[in-house]
Amino acid sequence: MAIKIFADGANLEGMLEMNERGVDGFTTNPSLMRKGGVENYRDFAFKALAAIPDKSLSFEVFADDEAQMEVEGNEIKTWGENVFVKIPCVRTDGTPIYGLIKKLSDAGVHVNVTAVFTEGQVKAVAEALNPNVPGYISIFAGRLSDAGNDPIPVVKYAVELTRDRPQTEVLWASTREVYNIIQAEQLGVDIITVPNDVLEKWFKRGRQALDLSVDTVRGFAADIATLNFHILPEE
Repeated sequence: MAIKIFADGANLEGMLEMNERGVDGFTTNPSLMRKGGVENYRDFAFKALAAIPDKSLSFEVFADDEAQMEVEGNEIKTWGENVFVKIPCVRTDGTPIYGLIKKLSDAGVHVNVTAVFTEGQVKAVAEALNPNVPGYISIFAGRLSDAGNDPIPVVKYAVELTRDRPQTEVLWASTREVYNIIQAEQLGVDIITVPNDVLEKWFKRGRQALDLSVDTVRGFAADIATLNFHILPEE
């Protein structure tokens, strides 16, 4: 496939397994680190980078004020040539930080701009990223869908906007199902981040619809046998 598939998670064992299975890169975030039981950010990052030195890895800043974000972003940059620094497009109070994104990108930091949801944000981020420096625009398509919004228009807009900017890549984030990978590639998205449980289904893809029908009914039958229910007319 033309689209690059990144594993989304912060469990080192799971990352190494997906690396062996041929994914193209990795993304992490603070929520995934909490879920994965990471106790020391730097130690975790350096172990991951030592084991996976040749693929893109994204690590996120923790600060919410721009000055500290800049310090953390420049520090994370030093961890490796394959490192992307994740910066949210807004602070917790909703204030955009496009100026900081531009400053870091112009300084050569590979920025992965995260938590992007709107066309306006896409446009501002694209303008902030240096076209000659690698950068990602991470659109949270899955979260848009979860809220009842169609993510396709904003993804299409981003793909079209960055068509002549090969260093600025569009990333489909918060993937929910295997078919999202197909959707993203059909739209011309550069990268999709996928959690390990969805990747497991992706590796097993290809079952025909009729086979799925039979498997589903067999599953019902197995559960019926376990329940030992009977539907008989009363005597």
